[in-house]
Amino acid sequence: MEELEVKLQVSREELAKILKELKMWNAPATVLLSLYIPPGRPMSDVLQLLRQEYSITDNIKLKRTRQAVKRALSAAIERLQMIPKVPSNGLVVFCGENVETGDFICYTFSPPERVPVFYYRTEKTFITEFLEDMIEEREAVGIIIVERDQATIGVLKSGRLEVLEELEGYVPGKHEKGGQSQRRYERIIEQLVEEFFKRVGETANRHFLPLLEKGVLKGVIVGGPGYAKIDFVKGGFLDYRLQQLLSKELVDVAYQGYEGLKEAVMKAKDVIQAQIYREAVETLEEFKSHLAQMTGLTVYGDREVTLALEAGVVKTLLVHQDREDIGKWRELSESRGAKLVIIPSGLPEAEWFKETFGGLAGVLRYKWSHPTDSR
Repeated sequence: MEELEVKLQVSREELAKILKELKMWNAPATVLLSLYIPPGRPMSDVLQLLRQEYSITDNIKLKRTRQAVKRALSAAIERLQMIPKVPSNGLVVFCGENVETGDFICYTFSPPERVPVFYYRTEKTFITEFLEDMIEEREAVGIIIVERDQATIGVLKSGRLEVLEELEGYVPGKHEKGGQSQRRYERIIEQLVEEFFKRVGETANRHFLPLLEKGVLKGVIVGGPGYAKIDFVKGGFLDYRLQQLLSKELVDVAYQGYEGLKEAVMKAKDVIQAQIYREAVETLEEFKSHLAQMTGLTVYGDREVTLALEAGVVKTLLVHQDREDIGKWRELSESRGAKLVIIPSGLPEAEWFKETFGGLAGVLRYKWSHPTDSR
């Protein structure tokens, strides 16, 4: 079985899929070719190098290894000959054979970011390290749910909510006595609360500052059930750099843990990533509600959705982020006045939506029956 792929520009999502596949390949000998070509490198120089490498493969003693390396080099040369100039982000080539099964793979593409180095190697695995950073999530939101004796630190990335850490403190109940004893007791309580807030701030700093330094963290949401969230923010327990990213509005949240994170994100109004998450959740819930109530206001299946869009009856189009034809549906929805909502793969029900409906569905403006297929 031979798999050949010649596609120049790939998206971040497509790159993630390619890397996942490449990591599944390994060989008993150094027969898997990895080639990185930075922008500006003359294609003629690259081809000359590969031809030189091909000419010395006869020095490889083992016949199967020699044949596999030749096959990889031939495939790389053949594909690069069809590309007159290295694209603005450079080129990457991965070609190799499973010497035991005979399966072959060859990818040639331009990644979503610039190739940083010129690199050529044949190894037992494909060398993907130079591309790993390109698929890391570029936008994240930190979330802190804080009470006087409980806190949850979480993050929203790629539409996925994750609990990073949960903390508990000890703050005793109210003291019934009066006078100096009561005032002293209250001071002790406030000191315990302040110490707990300090722990929460240090924990949030430890989780969020690395994201900030990578340029990934775009905002921090703080929520909680009472005044504790206000005291926490005013007390300056967060690093000053995180303070600058705080959402303008503190949100009222009734829960800790995952449910608390979700409630905070759904209520945050001035954080773009939270808005995207909330819109996806609400749209998916609306679609499910119409399905359950059998209102006739849903459509799914590529052909049915296309017909409904062309008829102008789609109010909202739902597309799973893993679909490779998002651009097509974006253009079609815009031309027909439908609102496009991308369903992030990290949503709890995103996989259900993908597996059950192929990652494509619509909510209709009104009941509609498409023309019967005459074929």
